[in-house]
Amino acid sequence: MMATAVLRPLTAEDGLQKRWIDGRAMDTVAAEFIKPNDRLTSFERLELYNKMYWFRILDAIRDDSPGLIAALGERAFARLSQAYLEQRPSRSFTLRDLCSRLEAFIREHPSLTAPRTALAVEIARFQWAQTVAFDGEARPVVDAGLLARTPPERLRLGLQPYVTLLDLRYPIDTYVLRLKRREAMRSEASNTPDAEASVRRATRQTAIPRPSRTLVAVHRHDNRLYYKRLDPAAFRILQAIAGGRTLSRSIAAAGRGTKPGRVRGWFKSWMALGWFCAPGE
Repeated sequence: MMATAVLRPLTAEDGLQKRWIDGRAMDTVAAEFIKPNDRLTSFERLELYNKMYWFRILDAIRDDSPGLIAALGERAFARLSQAYLEQRPSRSFTLRDLCSRLEAFIREHPSLTAPRTALAVEIARFQWAQTVAFDGEARPVVDAGLLARTPPERLRLGLQPYVTLLDLRYPIDTYVLRLKRREAMRSEASNTPDAEASVRRATRQTAIPRPSRTLVAVHRHDNRLYYKRLDPAAFRILQAIAGGRTLSRSIAAAGRGTKPGRVRGWFKSWMALGWFCAPGE
């Protein structure tokens, strides 16, 4: 009952709802399981927990969504996050999973992000890929000797779970990097003698990206987050590997025009990054 009360959405005035789910007055219901004290009523004490939960979870989704805030604006993002959290409440013990269903929610409710729904979908997907890359599972890296010993028509590899391959309509990677640079400039500018003017320059709106197909892998290396642009042929190879194809079929997916030297270079880079593991179940 306590959990149900705490997780109920706040009112428009950011307070505890006045009525319980069965229509009874909330102050009467609160008094059934919370004692008042010399300063607060039962209703007011419960309201504190209700507010703390929602303010914390709204802060968390903001922290994970700088790209969406910049693209949609504060008001539109507030409407989106409120609707999302009301209809897709947290079901995990960790705030890390909070935005895992945001991309699907935006697709299902395009009016909340119009006229930038297509962009919002891709930003949400990219942001979740960053979360996965930051602390996703890392499996034992495949030994290079296995590749040498096993015929390519029989060899199957897996892609590390923390690597996400994205085929995007917008260059979201460069957009996110520009936002990060702007935030760093704003932080630095706030400490200068001419702070007000410097912050004004640093917080100018980052231009919305124009459509441009972008193939990118979001991953980590040495505990740092990276975005790696991929050639279309390289992207097809990695997709095929992740899809369970043999090494020979995966390389064939690159297309006839792809030179062997380029493929060797790609594999050398991917092996150095530790992207390959044993295939999943």
